Amino acid sequence: MKKVLILTYYWPPSGGAGVQRWLKFVKYLRQFGWEPIVYTAENPEYPVLDNSLEKDVPEGIEILKHPIWEPYQLYKRFIGQKRNERVVSGFLQEKKGKSFAQEMSLWLRGNIFIPDARCFWIKPSAKFLLNWLESNNVDAIVSTGPPHSMHLIARKIRRKKNIPWLADFRDPWTNIDFAGDLKMSAYAANRNAKLEKAVLDEADVITVVSDFMREEFVSKTKTPVHTITNGFDPDDFAISADKLRNDGKFSIVHTGSLNNRRNQPELWQAIRSLCEENQAFSNDCVIRLIGKNDISIRENIEVEGLNSRTEWIDYLPHGDIIAEQKSAAVLFLSINNYGAEEKGFFSPKATLTGKMFEYLASGRPVLMVGPTDGQAAEVIRDCKAGEVVPFGDPVAMKKAVWSLYERWKSGESGTTGGVDKFSRVTLTQELVRVLSSD
Repeated sequence: MKKVLILTYYWPPSGGAGVQRWLKFVKYLRQFGWEPIVYTAENPEYPVLDNSLEKDVPEGIEILKHPIWEPYQLYKRFIGQKRNERVVSGFLQEKKGKSFAQEMSLWLRGNIFIPDARCFWIKPSAKFLLNWLESNNVDAIVSTGPPHSMHLIARKIRRKKNIPWLADFRDPWTNIDFAGDLKMSAYAANRNAKLEKAVLDEADVITVVSDFMREEFVSKTKTPVHTITNGFDPDDFAISADKLRNDGKFSIVHTGSLNNRRNQPELWQAIRSLCEENQAFSNDCVIRLIGKNDISIRENIEVEGLNSRTEWIDYLPHGDIIAEQKSAAVLFLSINNYGAEEKGFFSPKATLTGKMFEYLASGRPVLMVGPTDGQAAEVIRDCKAGEVVPFGDPVAMKKAVWSLYERWKSGESGTTGGVDKFSRVTLTQELVRVLSSD
């Protein structure tokens, strides 16, 4: 059996979206003749924890760990956060107003910690792994980012060892949608671009999560670039009926973080309008937001008078989230509204989150707000999975919600087909083809 060394910052007990892709690849790699070895941090600062994900870690797998120093304790002291509080990710604010310290921390993140806050882990990790490789053989190395510091660890190893290297990008690097929020100087932006170019050119093969991302990277490098999307794990959906809600409500459910760029004020307006116009809709409608939410969402929902019909549920274990998805009347998918299309690559168009594929696998209708000519919209239309509406269009949102309500009243389900190709098992087989051929 061939061996692959996988460099990933996110690993159980980390929760959230960042851990899912490579946890699931690792889960199924043995089925296709590859033995995974995972390298991760010994003492990481994860935004959320989910111990239930440990069940997906294959028995007997070798996991290498090395201490990491991250600047988050300094960051917490700087912004007045308690030492035992977790740093909220995704530029999400749970309290009103951004302090000078928070604004300054963004500048530090963009200009000092290049490419990210794990940059201090690059040299010690490379040294540790090069020592380990002196007495251990692998057939390939994988780095997955963000954090893109993982790629720089792999780059140092590749320069010393003639081991094929696959660089996996779950999100863009220089064109990440929140790049503008980091207040980068020209020097910092140029430094990131040079590091990105070096990784793209020196890797033996690159994988990305969407065809739009592939187009971006193909324009930057001659290294082969393959699309392997995110997906869903069929095992996660083997949920007994007693775990599902049966409250008879038209529940509009969002799972995961909602930051201010995923807030869609026009949707809350549309729901309020429908409640005012139709008593049956008002009696049936519930909004269920599961995960961390930006203060802007709470403010907008209060302004629209929707507090009494909104349930705020903190982070749940992944299995419970799947149960909530399968119980929903409608699953709300909000694409980050960042950037400007005229600047070239438009990150929202390339977004294909793992959550979207779990939404599809749940069999419930999806309401997506985002670019109607983007990749997520294309998948939802191909699977006939629900409604797609553009940013900032309250009329379209109101029409879509009403259409989904009528479908719910008539007992119609969501996804009608084409989802199996997004199974994590199938996607792992695609990964193995890339590992074996490049």
